Amino acid sequence: MDQSSEPAGPSGESPAPAEGVEAAVEQMSEHPSRSAAGLGWLVADVVGLLVAVGLFIAGPAAGIPALIVLAILLALACAVVSVSFYMIQPNQSAVLMLFGDYRGSDSTPGLRISNPLYLTRKVSRRVRNFTTPTSKVNDARGNPIEIAAVVVWRVVDTARAVFGVDDFTSYVHTQSESAVRQLARSYPYDAFEENDVTTLIGDTSEVNEHLLDELQERAADAGVEILEARITDLAYAPEIAEAMLRRQQATAIVAARAKIVEGAVWMVREAVRGLEEGSDENEPIHLDAERKASFASNLMTVIASDSPTNPVVNVGNFDR
Repeated sequence: MDQSSEPAGPSGESPAPAEGVEAAVEQMSEHPSRSAAGLGWLVADVVGLLVAVGLFIAGPAAGIPALIVLAILLALACAVVSVSFYMIQPNQSAVLMLFGDYRGSDSTPGLRISNPLYLTRKVSRRVRNFTTPTSKVNDARGNPIEIAAVVVWRVVDTARAVFGVDDFTSYVHTQSESAVRQLARSYPYDAFEENDVTTLIGDTSEVNEHLLDELQERAADAGVEILEARITDLAYAPEIAEAMLRRQQATAIVAARAKIVEGAVWMVREAVRGLEEGSDENEPIHLDAERKASFASNLMTVIASDSPTNPVVNVGNFDR
């Protein structure tokens, strides 16, 4: 029998590797350390040092060598207490380690004291923000664009921040830039005439929410909470910017002309109806089909024209 094989589970199968990973991550999670307030210990330490000095002076004068030994022991004890102090600022935590083993985190601000053998590493819990470098990447339709985002974050699990990754600050920066690039590939920059497509420039709330979720999933292993993520810089790459600008302008012109024509048709229809129905002050004017077409054509030209129109007055024919 192979002694190196893993024990089988209840169903005869080996345990999944993911279970071991999850257990390791759970063990890495932050928990409180065994520490205490240091102010009382500081007072006791100062008093002990004064007593040790007094015993060291009084010993030779009284001719009692035991007082000198006691003074030395008391001074050594005070020295051990002195190296056990550490200071924590507001929104800061101290990660305590004993010979490389994680012993807990202390987040209580002020003067603290713990095992003198503990190695202390302080981690800030303050809110931080940074802007990712402007990246050149292709959008969902293959158009090169330039994109950047601002990310607001903070450390919520100091154990994972210290032991989960090598450098949590660098990790967040790198993952943020990667997430921004991935986001740019997931959406087109603009949909132009398509109305049911989510775009980077048109649906900012949905896009920013997607970026936030993507970043939070990546940053969880580092004990980091992403508070906000939003796109701050978004533009076509210089090589296609001019062509895309002309396309956007053409699309806007077509949409504006369509709106003008729609309004002009409504105005012509109301004008013809008003002429035929008349009013209390004016008699109705009945137009045949040819005159209606001529009237509608002239009025459409006046309303929808880009430049001012010059009226032509028909005064009839004159015989010489």
